[in-house]
Amino acid sequence: MKVISANLNGIRAAAKKGFFEWMQTESPDVVCIQETKAQIEQLDAAVFSPPGYYRYFFDAEKKGYSGTAIYSKKEPDNIITGLGWDVADTEGRYLQADFGDLSVASLYLPSGSSKDERQLLKMEFLDKISPLLKEMVQSSREYIICGDWNIVHKRIDIKNFNANKKRSGCLPEERAWLDQLFGEEIGMVDAFRVLNQEAEQYTWWSNRGQAWMNNTGWRIDYQVISPALADQLKSTSIYKEQRFSDHAPLIMDYNRKL
Repeated sequence: MKVISANLNGIRAAAKKGFFEWMQTESPDVVCIQETKAQIEQLDAAVFSPPGYYRYFFDAEKKGYSGTAIYSKKEPDNIITGLGWDVADTEGRYLQADFGDLSVASLYLPSGSSKDERQLLKMEFLDKISPLLKEMVQSSREYIICGDWNIVHKRIDIKNFNANKKRSGCLPEERAWLDQLFGEEIGMVDAFRVLNQEAEQYTWWSNRGQAWMNNTGWRIDYQVISPALADQLKSTSIYKEQRFSDHAPLIMDYNRKL
């Protein structure tokens, strides 16, 4: 089973850059998209409905903003939209597809970089989602939560750690929350790091300066999985041959069927 997570920073812009042609070449079982920045009625063109895939969207109420999507080869048994609180639901930040005893979700965690109020909202989001994630670990279901979590975990996950540790996405309290997520307190697993412990494995680059050319990046896109899935991981890669957005798609192969 191949699962791809991709923040497209606008699904229509990414389509023009060849995302869906690449997606069909990769032939993943599930694709989780963040930042669609579109309403479903704007996605009638054939390119947005690639053959062989079911598609699901959870749009933000604000047009041209946020939003998540899931494409899957298999029709899900159930679709869940939202998490039950305002910012998650009005901004289209969580979409989940259930396949038997497996749930695959697309999550777009808020950024706090624009202003202080958004950082406070981001920390509230972390507080609210923590018990839900713990329930997922303790349930009989298996979970793959793909997405842009907007937080680097450790020094190895960002090029300029010292210059950014007072900025949203690299704050001590944010990284401490990831310690809890991947530690005993919650118990989820960072799928990528199970297979790849190398440095400079980034998934996002600022559009400012020469960040892409110099590989001055951040690893903020994850596939966060239930512990039971850790021994089913086969391979992983970050696709950088083409640029569809300021993020790169994160690809994981699992030794199981959808």
